[in-house]
Amino acid sequence: MKEIQAWKINGFIALLLLLALTGSTAYLFITKAIITGSILVVIITLLASGIVIVQPNQALASIFFGRYMGTLRESGIWLTVPLTLRKKISLRVRNFNSVKLKVNDVEGNPIEIAAVVVFKVTDSAKALFDVDDYEKFVEIQSETALRHVATKYPYDTYNEGGYSLRGNADEVAAQLGRELQDRLSVAGVEVMEARLTHLAYATEIASAMLQRQQASAILAARQIIVEGAVGMAQMAIAKLQQENIVELDEERKVAMINNLLVTIVSDRSSQPVINTGSLY
Repeated sequence: MKEIQAWKINGFIALLLLLALTGSTAYLFITKAIITGSILVVIITLLASGIVIVQPNQALASIFFGRYMGTLRESGIWLTVPLTLRKKISLRVRNFNSVKLKVNDVEGNPIEIAAVVVFKVTDSAKALFDVDDYEKFVEIQSETALRHVATKYPYDTYNEGGYSLRGNADEVAAQLGRELQDRLSVAGVEVMEARLTHLAYATEIASAMLQRQQASAILAARQIIVEGAVGMAQMAIAKLQQENIVELDEERKVAMINNLLVTIVSDRSSQPVINTGSLY
């Protein structure tokens, strides 16, 4: 199905025509022209059944004995095809808040996730006739897409270049929006925005995952500290040798590097030791 525009004329013109026909009908009955007056009564009744009022951001789909005749979108009063069944559908922007879903991320960890989907109907014919209940369809497909996207990413990662649900919320939301649009296009629905509203580890593993996060964070920080400490030790030795401040043999270099690394890498304040003797 594809939405088409229904036939219509201005409703105020139609009302003036109905008033004129009503006056003519009354005159015919007064003059005893019963048959002609009866025909006009039938015509007036048919025309009156075609008068409709369309509210702002509302659409009326007209069905004439099982056949889709088109949709009225412009707000106001109109005269359309008489004797039609009209179904209303809202064109307003709406939100759908999903419930908290428990799914497994790409690493198999159970997580809780929820999202909000902002959408509106763009094709009334598809929304009414291609799916049974488009609002329920949006709800089910949104939760299905959210589950699918959640299983494609880990909850968190400390590797550079990797995507995660927590660290790349905008990218995950964009992926969710694209997948939702593919799923909901059959219902004539446009997805305007999709955002995660809740993300957490499941209760049964939250404590263990918190310890893992802390350990991973400490390890990542230690790697940066060690890389910096090695660079500082190399720079110190190169500077001393370049300016001929002191001449260091291999054993003294090892001792100096050891002292610098211990001082920089240690998580406690270093205690200086004054050496009054010789290294040898």
